[in-house]
Amino acid sequence: MRMELRVLQYFLAVAREQSISSAARSLHLSQPTLSTQLKGLEEELGKQLLIRGGNGSRKVLLTEEGRILRRRAEEILDLVHKAEREVSASDEAVAGDVYIGSGESDIVRIFATAAKTLQRFYPDIHYHIRSGNAAFVFDQLEKGLIDFGLVYSPVDTSQYNLLRLSARDSWGVLMRKDSPLSDKACIEPQDLWDKPLIISAQRNDGGPLSQWLQRDLSKLNVVATYNLLFNASILVDEGLGYAIGFDKLINTEGSNLCFRPLSPALYSEPSIIWKRYQVFSPPAEKFISTLRTLCN
Repeated sequence: MRMELRVLQYFLAVAREQSISSAARSLHLSQPTLSTQLKGLEEELGKQLLIRGGNGSRKVLLTEEGRILRRRAEEILDLVHKAEREVSASDEAVAGDVYIGSGESDIVRIFATAAKTLQRFYPDIHYHIRSGNAAFVFDQLEKGLIDFGLVYSPVDTSQYNLLRLSARDSWGVLMRKDSPLSDKACIEPQDLWDKPLIISAQRNDGGPLSQWLQRDLSKLNVVATYNLLFNASILVDEGLGYAIGFDKLINTEGSNLCFRPLSPALYSEPSIIWKRYQVFSPPAEKFISTLRTLCN
């Protein structure tokens, strides 16, 4: 199989435009040429990737195999572009990109501090933060799409190097100021047993939150899950429930919301990780060196 990057770009253009004619115009190709390229890709893979519209419709939809290829093609092209930028960077001037994966956390400030420290000496380094849970971060690291990840999960040190951080995130409950629990200075496990809860979509069964609650999460009234606490805060503001998450992420000043810490206190300790034996680009090497200095 000799799938060409150029043809993957053509396929992604069609997936984006949902129209072969529109994609052809954006690619500056004739429609017959693009159709031939797509047909060749389907023949090479032995799978139908596109469903051409019927009944006069020109809309093009992806098959299940087409959706899989779209996801992988985006990852492949991202990785190719990243490699091109790294290889073309000058040996004399440190310039290029640093890619970071992280969940929501005020600890991301350490990345900002490192970037600001480097900016004075290396203004041509650019930073890209991709947000997601631990599974997302590990997946992106394995695919080579990010250089570093910030995680709270246990780390297999045979696969990853890690830099432990002294800072930690504290857990609490985001709620409306007119809610029954807002009068409390801190929230205890039994306070939440009968309340509608909004929790992180990251698996927590048997984890620190489940242990703190002293209950199996499946036995509690979890009305919603979230990936971003900001989105959860909107659900809270509308009165859907109580969101459990990290402190310092939502500015409650001047809003209908308030944040209360947990009691007993619950903390999560993060680590910055990267793949063992990874060869860093010059910008990534400067960045991890600065992070190590900041953490000492």
